[in-house]
Amino acid sequence: MIYVVEVPEQAAPRAWFAYDEADFARKVEAGDARQPWEIFDSLSPRELLDDLGHADIDAAARERYPAICALGDSHGWDTALYRADHLLGAGVLSPEPVSERAALEAALAARGGVTCVYYGDRDAIGAFEGADPRIAGKDHWHARRALYEQLVALEVLADDN
Repeated sequence: MIYVVEVPEQAAPRAWFAYDEADFARKVEAGDARQPWEIFDSLSPRELLDDLGHADIDAAARERYPAICALGDSHGWDTALYRADHLLGAGVLSPEPVSERAALEAALAARGGVTCVYYGDRDAIGAFEGADPRIAGKDHWHARRALYEQLVALEVLADDN
């Protein structure tokens, strides 16, 4: 399980969960104004041209899509290029690897406030018990309570309060 605690600047904290990485991606994408491929994508210059209807890297492709061709010429036509708009900037393609996890966390962070993501029951329980300074202490009681309620709802913790 993946647990998320969102503490918006002007609203009550909320906690939610995802079953796995794919579910996490779906839920982050559903709450974002950007398209899923703008949040995270990985493809080569050759794949980009092919998606645009140019199976061949010819003069017509070079004339119509000079930026894509420049990427292919400089980085290699089959080199993976990463897009993560919240992390790299809108429309930026980079040959430096970007993990989908980092891109999704950046999308959550772009919503403002504080966002905490815990990959597994142990990390989430630890955060509830005070191991994460972003939600520790009495000033962050509501955030920890939201996480606690999520953990109880999923029967990770017993409701003994």
